[in-house]
Amino acid sequence: MVKETAFYDLLGVAPTASDTEIKKGYRKAALKYHPDKNPSEEAAEKFKEISAAYEVLSDSQKRQVYDDYGVEGLTSGGPGGSGGMDDIFSQFFGGGFGGGFGGAPRGPQKGADIKHSIGATLEELYKGRTAKMALNKTVLCKTCDGLGGKSGSVKKCPHCGGQGVKFVTRQMGPMIQRMQVHCEQCNGTGDIIDPKDRCKTCNGKKTVSERKVLQVHVEPGMKNGQRIVFKGEGDQEPNIVPGDVVFVVTEKQHAVFKRSGDDLVLEKEIDLITALAGGEFHVKHVSGNYIKVSIIPGEVIGADSVKVVEGQGMPIFKNGGYGNLFIKFSVKFPENNFSDDEGLAKLRSILPTPKPEAKLPKDAIVDDVDLVEFNEYKHDSSRRRAHHHDDDDEDEGQPGVQCASQ
Repeated sequence: MVKETAFYDLLGVAPTASDTEIKKGYRKAALKYHPDKNPSEEAAEKFKEISAAYEVLSDSQKRQVYDDYGVEGLTSGGPGGSGGMDDIFSQFFGGGFGGGFGGAPRGPQKGADIKHSIGATLEELYKGRTAKMALNKTVLCKTCDGLGGKSGSVKKCPHCGGQGVKFVTRQMGPMIQRMQVHCEQCNGTGDIIDPKDRCKTCNGKKTVSERKVLQVHVEPGMKNGQRIVFKGEGDQEPNIVPGDVVFVVTEKQHAVFKRSGDDLVLEKEIDLITALAGGEFHVKHVSGNYIKVSIIPGEVIGADSVKVVEGQGMPIFKNGGYGNLFIKFSVKFPENNFSDDEGLAKLRSILPTPKPEAKLPKDAIVDDVDLVEFNEYKHDSSRRRAHHHDDDDEDEGQPGVQCASQ
């Protein structure tokens, strides 16, 4: 007569079940609630309880302690117990058994996330795209259900207590340091398996490599740095909830447009006649269509002025709306001597009359000056000072001219 049946109930077997029946019960229950197939939190809780139950019932000594004294005998190292059974539960629950067996569950340890970048042009971020991404991942061996060997052959490593690591004390000069090191006896797995009993598929490693192809959907309006998450698609390890596979969107630089949030920015140079008298130009938009931008005659476009085309920006992610297109104008002036005196006179008659210059004082002395092109070497005062300093350095240490005395 066993004290408790909760562990047997989790595996769906009777207390009189054989080792083979317990293994079959664990396989059936684990496949049903494995996070890779059932990523809900409830399934994760159930899976950790099933794993802990199998950890006990698959070991003859632990099973005997459980049959005689229940969970209390395991956690307290009661009569007949080997002690240290808290290690089992801390591995799965962070200390104390949860899920209705006493103690608060903290959830199974989660594996590391796997991150990849996925490049996208502005056109692709405008319309969206789907890419097939292949990756190699670690999965639990299906042949042995991630045990590493046949039922009953996997034993807890006595050298590290099943932790995969152990502490060693080393003397470093006058100080003694306690360090955690990799257990060499079990190669960090926490288990010992007789070579003849190891799984032929994974060679006792419990996991194998598998190629997985994921369809990554870059949705319209996504931004640089945005994450696309595949929950539970990370590497699998025994008694570990798989991490996520995360694709980070990397926006590629565009030759014409710059992005600012949901808006687009276009820098456009126009000639002086267009800035003054109006005109139009065409731009190929990231949508694939061409847009015609018209400058109304008489609407003067000044240098560094900014105009807005509403609704021609990027899609707003999962909103349905669109940002705006900002156009920053620069004006290209004509070359020197672009017209003769007659043409310049006509231009003066058309353009607004300049504001009259302030009158000079009657006693003002006026010097006529000429405008010349700027020469960096000739006109930059800092360069002149540096050149003069170099000349002074060259003079240092040179023999001076001495007057001959009679």
